[in-house]
Amino acid sequence: MKDRILNVLITGAASGIGAQSAILFAENGHNVYGIDVSPCPDCKGITAYKADITDGEALNGIKNELESRGIIIDLIINVAGVHTMASLAEDDIAHMKRVLEINLVGTLTVNRIFHSLLATHGRIVIVTSEVAPLAPMPFNGLYNVSKTALDCYAQALRQEIGLIGQKVITIRPGAIETPLAHGSLKATQALADRTRLYKKQASRFLGLTKSFMGTPIKPSKRAALIYKAAISEHPRTVYSKHRNPGLVLLSILPADLQCFIIKMLLGNT
Repeated sequence: MKDRILNVLITGAASGIGAQSAILFAENGHNVYGIDVSPCPDCKGITAYKADITDGEALNGIKNELESRGIIIDLIINVAGVHTMASLAEDDIAHMKRVLEINLVGTLTVNRIFHSLLATHGRIVIVTSEVAPLAPMPFNGLYNVSKTALDCYAQALRQEIGLIGQKVITIRPGAIETPLAHGSLKATQALADRTRLYKKQASRFLGLTKSFMGTPIKPSKRAALIYKAAISEHPRTVYSKHRNPGLVLLSILPADLQCFIIKMLLGNT
């Protein structure tokens, strides 16, 4: 894919990794079609569409427009997603469903709708999370479940469309310097403010969140990785970057020992 102009569809194209990826592809002469629920602040060289990735009707409208113009997509890059902190025993059901719809069902919907425009040897890039293959932490469980499911979906899709010559590339990016990353600290504080069951534990978890997050890296650095993987002649199946050693070590331990350690760190009541 290195030596030709590509048609690239990117979700989450108005901010963070998605925006930086869209800009990078456009600067390298490729045709970029960006989708985001928010207006695109810097759309130079990018065809921007305002749509929610869970809105099948809106996505079909975009697909039909591209199809009417005879556009074949070489790359579908799924970046759009949300982060939240939640108490699984207390949180609002509608809120929990919305997170799953955006992080999992939205990506599934995008790929299902636009796959009919994907080139014979086209590629789908799916950005999951460094936590996807790791054991969940308390209060981060909803996000972890959504990203672990997304990671599993990527592998299932990889096995299926690999049978017809197409590729799926998974990117697990690690903590990124974006509003989403900084928002995780605010979300943890908000959880501590609203929970009835875990007042003390949620407050203590705020300190753990700061340490486990590590130093966020700039989104342009992950955009460069996405670009390199997307156009590489022989890309890796999965790229895992900036993983937190503490979370990796915790995940190696037996489940009951993980629970014991969490109780020691956060306390029972």
